[in-house]
Amino acid sequence: MSDDFYSNDNEPQGQTFTISDAELEALESELPVLAGLRRFAEEAVSLPWFSDLGRPLDKETRALARSYLDGLGFPDAEVARIRNWEEAADAAMTLDIEPLQWEAEEGLRAALAAEAVERVSEQGLSIAMTHVSALLGQRMRQAVGDAAHFWDISDEGLLNAAAGAALQSAHNAALALIAEEEHDHPFRRKFTLFARGRWPIGIAGLTLNLF
Repeated sequence: MSDDFYSNDNEPQGQTFTISDAELEALESELPVLAGLRRFAEEAVSLPWFSDLGRPLDKETRALARSYLDGLGFPDAEVARIRNWEEAADAAMTLDIEPLQWEAEEGLRAALAAEAVERVSEQGLSIAMTHVSALLGQRMRQAVGDAAHFWDISDEGLLNAAAGAALQSAHNAALALIAEEEHDHPFRRKFTLFARGRWPIGIAGLTLNLF
């Protein structure tokens, strides 16, 4: 078999494509991480998104919320149950005037992103996150739509905010997974709250509003 078999139209005849040992090693080192993210996204599709909204908070849900608050730096904050979409809309509006939670989460996200690109390439990370969005974006919109039908809600802005918050939580949890953070990392706790069918809307003052 001649080298012509391996040649490319854009290369001189007889010259083969090669990849250096270093490039191949770098690519192979990313595969376990990227495969783990794929499994994470595929498993997340089957979770009961937005299926437990408004219901009483059980002991485990309160414990998850407490762990999230403590890890985020809000040990004095308490958890408040949101009972319906009207209360959820009011709670969501406070996010525009309560920047402390956003600042805390953004700091964590930036740190995890920096850690992630130490473990995988920026291109690999981008591909992985795009895959997470592709798998979960439609699923979350469907789940929000089902919840809206059940509750007879038609506020598109609020529904989009809920789906967007869930997808952002999945992205942050994926970063925590790449960085090999423990299960009590705030982003993993928040994702678990979503995964249990809830919507942790946000922190207002010293209250985490949990729908």
